[in-house]
Amino acid sequence: MNSQVELPSLPRRSERISAFFPCYNDAHTIADIVRAADATLADLTDDYEVIVVNDGSFDGSAEVLAGLVETVPALKVVTHPANRGYGGALQSGFAAATGDLIFYTDGDGQYDPRELKLLIAELADGVDVVNGYKISRSDSPVRRILGSAYNFVATTLLQIPMRDLDCDFRLFRREVAQELRITSSGGIICAQMMQQVYRGRYTVREVPVTHLPRRHGSSQFFQPWNVFSLGIDLLRLWWGGLFGGTGGAVAETGAAGEARDAESDPVAEADHAID
Repeated sequence: MNSQVELPSLPRRSERISAFFPCYNDAHTIADIVRAADATLADLTDDYEVIVVNDGSFDGSAEVLAGLVETVPALKVVTHPANRGYGGALQSGFAAATGDLIFYTDGDGQYDPRELKLLIAELADGVDVVNGYKISRSDSPVRRILGSAYNFVATTLLQIPMRDLDCDFRLFRREVAQELRITSSGGIICAQMMQQVYRGRYTVREVPVTHLPRRHGSSQFFQPWNVFSLGIDLLRLWWGGLFGGTGGAVAETGAAGEARDAESDPVAEADHAID
């Protein structure tokens, strides 16, 4: 992993920090991700956990993770017997996280977990969420164009004042993460989450982070059918927001949030393999 930014030297934190990573057929990258996260967290705090959500992988990711559990004591693995989609993986990750601060990024190696330090450095008093934005996008020209177009349309339509809505490199305070109501399983999930954050009037900071070339596999995000589905989901999210969040677009607070917490626990439905 080659970071494009200088990592700060930070004082140790007293809070418990959770870092989780959705993993779907990321056998070639997940070990490096876990080890980098473990080393970074150990440098930040004495109290931390690393969580990987194996979302129905069939490429040997389970075997890689089983080996990592033996060598990384802080690692917990949540296993979905069948693929639940990105949103389902995030639901399980947030539900499994026990930290005061909760960080997540993807397991495909396009972001460097060591740059969590950049987010932590910006988590001042009064800041609730720190989100990365890509310094430069390491994708094909077509994907860069489509990504920029989607970011413009989504942030304009949903009134989300962000530079890079689909940068999945995020740090939440626990009280914010607990208010998220994730209902999407597809590509709209980032827009749904951040719409809730902004409608909940939480304070967000964005910091530049490195976006690395994909080492293995290919993204399905901008395939023709997915683009069509994403457009429909975006319109539904916008429409729901007009009428008080009927599409899950409004952050829940107070009694409503407590009622939701009592209704279901996504992790209780997942097969847990925790060491």
